[in-house]
Amino acid sequence: MSFKLSINREGLGWRIIRNVILALGFILILGPLYLVLINTFKTLPEAGKSFFALPQSLNFDNYAQLFAKSDYWGFVWNTTYITVFSILLVVLINPSVSYAIARNPHKTYYKTIYAYILLGLFVPFQVIMLPLTKIMTSMSLLNPFGLIILYGALSLTKGVFLLVNYIKQMPMEIEEAARIDGCGTFQIYHSIILRLIAPMLVTLIIMDALWFWNDFMLPLLLLNKAKEFWTLPLFQYNFKTEYSFNYTMAFTSYLMAMLPIIAVYALGQKHIIAGLTEGAVKG
Repeated sequence: MSFKLSINREGLGWRIIRNVILALGFILILGPLYLVLINTFKTLPEAGKSFFALPQSLNFDNYAQLFAKSDYWGFVWNTTYITVFSILLVVLINPSVSYAIARNPHKTYYKTIYAYILLGLFVPFQVIMLPLTKIMTSMSLLNPFGLIILYGALSLTKGVFLLVNYIKQMPMEIEEAARIDGCGTFQIYHSIILRLIAPMLVTLIIMDALWFWNDFMLPLLLLNKAKEFWTLPLFQYNFKTEYSFNYTMAFTSYLMAMLPIIAVYALGQKHIIAGLTEGAVKG
């Protein structure tokens, strides 16, 4: 009886600790979002007087000023353009490279390429930051096109690492049966492999989309010299100089930049969980 009571007490204590940790995590995550949201509806004097308090009224002047008196939609277009075309490059290159490596694991050529790509996982970005900038400058690629190429190249390390191990677990019998039916390599890749790796590929797409949309360092290195090339993170970085530290306007821009990618993540969250879970089971 005492043994059962001690287990029940331990279970109750654990539940209390777990709930406290969850509550703290909830506050830490949603607290900053709350501050951003409420201050978008305040004037600058009102925010200075009561930063943490709810706004006295729903004032949409910050939104009107953001949309009407800046090149905001141009920066939204730049970010969307770069993100979409970078994702297309990821979808085009990562699965095909991964499939070639996964189906030729004993050939020295493919083993060397695989090892070379995976080396990128161990090299900090700070080490390659300046050489990359110098190379892109010498090639006159300090523009969105150059940034898209860099994103496609840098995404290979994570993408190939995830997809190669995923493809290796797929039974060869499926492809052998397709070859007997007269399918070529490209047809097998397009009609079978891409469908089988869809959960992991969707996971990779969503993760990379979050990275491309929110990335600051690469756009800062490649695009900061020309304002017409700015992405949303660069616009927000330079916001203080244009609006003289008007942080209610800055919060408004932060919120509007977060909404699209939050929606993408919310819609694709189940695919991320499914892809990672299935990949773990296959491994």
